[in-house]
This record gives sequence, C-alpha cells and structure tokens, in this order.
Amino acid sequence: MTLISSHLFPFSAVNRRSPATSTTTTTTTDLFSCNKPTTTNNTVKFLYSPSLHRCIRLDERFVTRFIVPANAQDLIYNAGATVGVLGGAYALVSAFDDLTRKNILNQKTGPYIIWIAFSCFLANFQDSNSPDARYFAAFVPLVNFLRLLVNGFSLVSDQGLIKSVTRQGDPKELLRGPLYYVGILILCAVVFWRNSPIGVVSLAMMCGGDGVADIIGRRYGSMKIPYNQSKSWAGSIAMLIFGFLVSIGMLYYYSFLGHVQFDWGDIVPKVAFIAFVATVVESLPITEVVDDNISVPLVTMAMAFFTLSNNF
Repeated sequence: MTLISSHLFPFSAVNRRSPATSTTTTTTTDLFSCNKPTTTNNTVKFLYSPSLHRCIRLDERFVTRFIVPANAQDLIYNAGATVGVLGGAYALVSAFDDLTRKNILNQKTGPYIIWIAFSCFLANFQDSNSPDARYFAAFVPLVNFLRLLVNGFSLVSDQGLIKSVTRQGDPKELLRGPLYYVGILILCAVVFWRNSPIGVVSLAMMCGGDGVADIIGRRYGSMKIPYNQSKSWAGSIAMLIFGFLVSIGMLYYYSFLGHVQFDWGDIVPKVAFIAFVATVVESLPITEVVDDNISVPLVTMAMAFFTLSNNF
C-alpha cells in the first residue's frame, strides 16, 4: 500500500507500517487495542484524543486517489444546478407553448411570464458559496433571451412562443416587452443575487404582481381606471395584493435559507409601500413612452434601495 502522508488526515498521530517482512503483532497493540489482533504491515493507527483510541484498517480500494479542489467542486455543482433548472424551465415553457398551439392559452402572457421568473428564482436558490454562482443563475434567463431574439428577428419561427407572449401575433413584439422582461431577470441575478432584497422584490413585483394582474385584468377588468382605459381596477388590485404577498414570501424564503435577516415588523410595511408605488407606476398611461416591463422593475429597485437599505 502506498505510504499516505499525515497531512491528508486531521489526526494527531499516524503510525506508518513496518517493513513487509514483519507479520507479527507488535507492542503497539497494547496501546491501541482493537477487537482483533492487527499487524503493522497493513494497519494504520490513529490517535484521536488522549482518551479515545481507534484502529482503522486501510485498503487501497478505499483510499481516495483524487481530491477535487474546492473551486472545481463549486464549478461542478453550479453547472449541474444550472442544467437542472434550465431543463425544468424549458419543460414548463414548452408546456405553455403547446397549450397556446391548441388554443387553450391564447395571448395570455401572465402564466408564461410567471414561470420564466420562477425559473430565475430557482436558479437564485443554488446553495453555493461561489462568487461565480450568480452568472450560472443568469444563464437560465439568458437562454430565453436568445430565444426571443432569434424568433423576434424571424430567424426561426416558434408559433407557440409567439402566440403565448405577443398580443397581436407579430414576432417583432418579442423584441420589446418580453425581451425587456428577461433582461431585467438577468440584471437582478447578476447585480443583486441573493444577498439583497432589492432584486427579490423587483422580481416578485414582475412575476407575482404584473403577471397576475394581466390574468385578472383580462378576465375581470370591466371597470377601467379613469386616467388609463387600458388598465382596470381589478388588474391593479391584483398586482398590489399578489406583488406584496410574493415579495414577502420570497423574502421569508431567503431569510429561512440564511442569506438575509430582517426585522419583520419594520420590513413588512415598507414592502407594502413599495408594492403600492409599483402598482401606481404600472397603471400610468406611459406604455408608449416606456414599457412597463422596464418602468415597474426600475422604480421598484429605486424604492427598495431607499426604503430597505437599512434592513440588510
């Protein structure tokens, strides 16, 4: 058996074997008692503490021949997590695309947007301490960003994607709101990662707020907002409620994982205020000037920065 240097084992003493010709039990067995006699040519004895002794038999087939460096372990873990999340996200998106081809879903962007954001959330939950993990997480929405680009420029034609995301069925619509939306997901993953509630609240207001508002507004939005006839009271109320609930839920989850800690009595009313401001901005008739997939998250980020900076 190859001689193993003691720096590979966190023990206080390592007794190396005697020459191979020796097959008799030595007096060391008196000091390190085992259940059965041991020989010095195939036994390595470890002293754990003055009061605890143990003999451990080593065989080459049980000895690790290759030790993976910590940075390589992080790389393998992050790559594996990204592939898993990407596969799950693609499966969900494909399911929604298939539903639109069958006219079960038609021009309803809410479910699609929610799951795209959800896939980004999953990527952010990678249990990795590597500083590069955020870039692996951002790769998930980046793939969808590229998918929107190639379809928006009509390099390929995915009718399921076009019907589920666009309102008029024009592929060029993919290069506006949906593309801005995924770009914000990438920004939140890279800039804020999981250490700041700013990115969490911004994503929550987009997926849990704006996404649900679209669904509720289309179905129950008969009463329009006076200053913007394209928006409804039902949609705005849904955005306020669900945006707030998803924000609190995601912050609680991050807190549960130990990434951030909050004084909940202080942060809950602040998140409610941020949700209210984001809802007002989403209801304004400024869509022709700036898309709400840009205005809502940017305003949310600004408000979260000024109101939550003291909470983390």
